[in-house]
Formats: sequence, structure tokens, C-alpha cells
Amino acid sequence: MCLAIAGCIVEIEDREAQVKIGDTLVATRLDLIGEVKVGDYVLVHAGFAINTIEKEEAEELEQIWAELGGGAW
Repeated sequence: MCLAIAGCIVEIEDREAQVKIGDTLVATRLDLIGEVKVGDYVLVHAGFAINTIEKEEAEELEQIWAELGGGAW
């Protein structure tokens, strides 16, 4: 089973972004998705952004993860 975590892009340099997931910044490659900008939300799997999502969906996923006992992002 694969797991992708939602996060918000806070910085972009070339095709690598810093994505805020909870209190952690994660280096994330953007090679698999189209154009994104700072403030966009993405699903991150294995160091790659695999899809963009809306802020509301990211918040819902965070809530579900917490309810499953996954802890804070």
C-alpha cells in the first residue's frame, strides 16, 4: 500500500519545492506534475509531488489522518 501526504508549497527552486507537512519542511521534486506555485497544496509520495489538491481537501485529509491515530502532520 502506498501513502501520500498532503502539504503546502512554501518555496520553489527549479523543479524542487520545500513542502510544509505539519511542522516539517520536506524537499519535494515537482517532475511528475504541471506548473505549481507557492501556496499550492500537493500530495507527496516518496519525495515527489504526485498531484495538486485544494486546501479544503488537504485539511480534510489531515483530519482523517489524525482520527486514524497518525499523529500530527
